[in-house]
Amino acid sequence: MGHRHPVTRVVLAVVGSVVLLIGLALLVLPGPGLLLVLAGMIALAAAFPALQRYIEPVRARAMQAAESSVATPLRIAGSVLAGLGLIGAGVVSGLVPQLPLAGWATGVSLIISGIVLLGLLYYSHRRVRSGSAYASGSRETR
Repeated sequence: MGHRHPVTRVVLAVVGSVVLLIGLALLVLPGPGLLLVLAGMIALAAAFPALQRYIEPVRARAMQAAESSVATPLRIAGSVLAGLGLIGAGVVSGLVPQLPLAGWATGVSLIISGIVLLGLLYYSHRRVRSGSAYASGSRETR
């Protein structure tokens, strides 16, 4: 992989940092926090290749966390609410300039993070559901 343009590195670093921080927050809040930490680390590793060595251990833990994040309907509901809350906070941040750190740059980051969270939640749910079909002994005809 060649050297990235400095602007690309800055964008990857900012996006990766925001997603990583949201993931860290979701480690204690409902949601697939480790999956967002992983996504943030992948973006950061694209900007800073030295971070690549930390991805695989986090990936393994993230897959375990993905299964846990959709283990109960309450966890799924909490995760969906967190994703929708991020999207709502992003819209509010863009529309209400009096808030601290308000503006569309922050708002878009929050909206993207909420969409990523919902996407990861969907992925987690599908992954666990397809795995549980094999665990229970039911198989589809191929």
